[in-house]
Amino acid sequence: MIFTTRAATVASITLTVAVGVALAATPQFDDLRNQAPIHGDAAAGAAKAAVCAACHGPKGIAVAPTFPNLAGQSATYLYVQLRAFKDGARANAVMQPLAKALTDRDMRNLAAHFASLPGKSAAPATQASSRGSSLFHEGDAAQGVPPCQGCHGVDGKGPRPDPASAAPQPAWSTFPVLAGQNAPYVLAQLQAYHDGTRVGTSNDKVMQGVAHNLSAADMRALADYVSGL
Repeated sequence: MIFTTRAATVASITLTVAVGVALAATPQFDDLRNQAPIHGDAAAGAAKAAVCAACHGPKGIAVAPTFPNLAGQSATYLYVQLRAFKDGARANAVMQPLAKALTDRDMRNLAAHFASLPGKSAAPATQASSRGSSLFHEGDAAQGVPPCQGCHGVDGKGPRPDPASAAPQPAWSTFPVLAGQNAPYVLAQLQAYHDGTRVGTSNDKVMQGVAHNLSAADMRALADYVSGL
C-alpha cells in the first residue's frame, strides 16, 4: 500500500510537471479579429528605429529581398506583428529577442513611424505574373483558393473606405499591404503557411487554409505578382 501510494504520488508529480512543460511550450495565440486600430508617436518611433534599419533599411525598405519592407504598412499591422514576436505567437530567432525588449508604447511608436513612410515602388513584372494575377484577383475555385484581393485589396494595398483614401478600413488594418513587397519574403511566408509553421494568430490560421491548397509554382507566381503591383 505504501509503495502504491508513493508510486501514485510520483506519477502525479510527473504528470503535473509534464503538463506544465507542455503548457510552457505552447506558443501564444493572438486573436486579431477584434483588434482596434492603434496609434503611436511616429517621431518617437523614428528615434528608436536605428536597430531596425540594419535589416529593414532607414526608410523601411529592406536591405535584402529576404526581409520585408515595412514602409507604408498600416500601423496596426506592424504593431500586431511586433506583439506576436514579443509574446511568442510568431517565431523568428532575430525578431523575438528584439521585440521582447520593447514596451507596448515602443511598439506603437515604431509601428506609427514605419507606417508614415512611403512604400516601395513596384518591381518589374515577371513571366509568372499572368498566373499570379489570376490567383490574386479571381482565385482558383477548383483548388479551393479564394482571391487574395478579398482581404488585401484589388491593388494589394488593402481594402479602403474610398479609392482616394490611403488608410485601410479598421476591420482590415491587421492585414499586410502586399503591393511592392519583396517576392522572396512573400514566398517564404506563403511556404510557412503552407507547411503549417506560421499559425500563431487568427490571421495566420486563415492564411494557412489558403496556402495549403497552393502548389509551389502558384506560390512563386503569387509572390512575383504582388511584388510588381
